[in-house]
Amino acid sequence: MNIVNMMWAGGTPYMSIHKVHRQVLSHAGTDARISNWLLLGSGLCCGLGSTREWHMPPRALKGRHLWRLLRPWLRMRLRKALTEAKAEIVLLDGIGVARLVLPLLQTIPQVRAKVLFHGKTRLNSSDIRLLSMLPAERLSIAAVSRTLAEALEHDLGRPVQTLRMALDPLAFVEPLLSRDKARQALQLPQAEGVTLGAVGRLVESKGFEMLIEAFAKAIARQPGLQLAIIGEGPQHAVLQERIDALGLAGRVHLRGHREDLQQLYRAFDWLLVPSRSEGLGLVVQEAVMADVPVVCSDLPVFREQLRDTGGYLPVADESAWAEAIERCTALSAPAVAARQRQALAPEQAWQAFCTGSQSLLRN
Repeated sequence: MNIVNMMWAGGTPYMSIHKVHRQVLSHAGTDARISNWLLLGSGLCCGLGSTREWHMPPRALKGRHLWRLLRPWLRMRLRKALTEAKAEIVLLDGIGVARLVLPLLQTIPQVRAKVLFHGKTRLNSSDIRLLSMLPAERLSIAAVSRTLAEALEHDLGRPVQTLRMALDPLAFVEPLLSRDKARQALQLPQAEGVTLGAVGRLVESKGFEMLIEAFAKAIARQPGLQLAIIGEGPQHAVLQERIDALGLAGRVHLRGHREDLQQLYRAFDWLLVPSRSEGLGLVVQEAVMADVPVVCSDLPVFREQLRDTGGYLPVADESAWAEAIERCTALSAPAVAARQRQALAPEQAWQAFCTGSQSLLRN
């Protein structure tokens, strides 16, 4: 079985998407031959099989203004390449890739498409028509959470498979570093107080600017706290300026992107996830499997994973987050982590993901 895994772009900003696609493709079977195609950028963060970087013009790929005139040429190139690759299945990264690829599949009847949605997507009427273009036996749609799948089903009026991303618990836990070694790797103080962590791309939707403001309020009453933010992105300079302006240097640490992130969760006593929106929020699963309790925004996708055990807070409510940060010094982190692990049920989640991935690729 020849599978082409077609993703929007390469590089660390897309690492979580690459990770999800890799996990799905790991269940393709021993007879699968996998090719990864990156339409923009370069650098497959993790994957199986070979990789091809297309370096398409971004404006042409998005089809805006006169640049849309190049789209037939792009589709012609892709059609030729799919034919040469003898593709039987294409796994498409969301609606952006689907907009380019699905129209050309009408002329390649032997290829089946699988569109995997990773986050909340605003579908227009053209998108809805596009996703109705191919019959159900040639087009499957899946989403990385039940919350997202239900929203898509409502918009599309057709079934959407829930393929909630999960990790192999045994494989995840094995390389985890101890608390002291993880803190040493991140160059964090080996302090007696509580160390809080936050993980994600440094963009506005992750809520890190609000988190720093809330932390500044909390530390006035709990001076032993530390906060480490792991990730990189366009807000780095803005966040560092605010850290300096609030006098939090030495208390709030921006540690950039880490390839070894999955080994480092035990550096934190608590993980804070102040996102304004999320498609899945894989960091929640990773923290809980590392026995690190989570405090997060009150989003449906987090409730889907942690049920009634999450420390849910109103989105962007600075005062509520400041109070929650203070409470982290009084609550039993191991007890909360144990309840959250039971709710997450990682072993069952992993089995469901394995079965779902096989079903998506094989049916």
